[in-house]
Amino acid sequence: MKQTMAMVAIAAMVAASSALAENAAKGDPAKAQQTATTVCAACHNADGNSAAPANPKLASQHPEYLTKQLSNFKSGERKSAIMSGMVAALTPEDMNNLGAYFAEKKASPGAAANKELVAAGQKLFKGGNQSSGVPACAACHGPNGSGIPVQFPRLAGQHAEYTLGQLKLFRSGERANDAAKMMRVIAQKMTDQEMQAVSEYIAGLN
Repeated sequence: MKQTMAMVAIAAMVAASSALAENAAKGDPAKAQQTATTVCAACHNADGNSAAPANPKLASQHPEYLTKQLSNFKSGERKSAIMSGMVAALTPEDMNNLGAYFAEKKASPGAAANKELVAAGQKLFKGGNQSSGVPACAACHGPNGSGIPVQFPRLAGQHAEYTLGQLKLFRSGERANDAAKMMRVIAQKMTDQEMQAVSEYIAGLN
């Protein structure tokens, strides 16, 4: 029953995402190049392939999702002392352009550092945990972690440290910019071990 309710919610989110995608403004990657290479590059690299495990890879991410995160940082809906300062002077057009810029960059391959956790992570990612009501990550993020625009981001190859950190923020409620509280509800049902395992599995998806 819990899994059925989760799938209904997911289906509704996908429908809403499709509607948003039709209305999303198209960005111009060329106009974002200067900002990306002089400001964003310090943490995410100019091509969006962050080398620092604590900073997310942005390359190949859905442009609408990236734009939404920038907008949420600026509005304060998503909290970050660093990012709120970085986006303070950005206009909506700037954010659309940055989303388009990083979306067209090729993501570098990722790898799991803790191979012992990968099998457990794969099981959770593909099948969830019925006993605790955790749905399969693949339902929203795709079997290969490519995501579903606009609401569900690409996860494949993302740094395990970053993914784990975000799951913990969703669980604590410190990150609250997920639509319909979906990730907060899911994360609250996950154990620390499950979070670590699925983060490692995601890091090795390419």
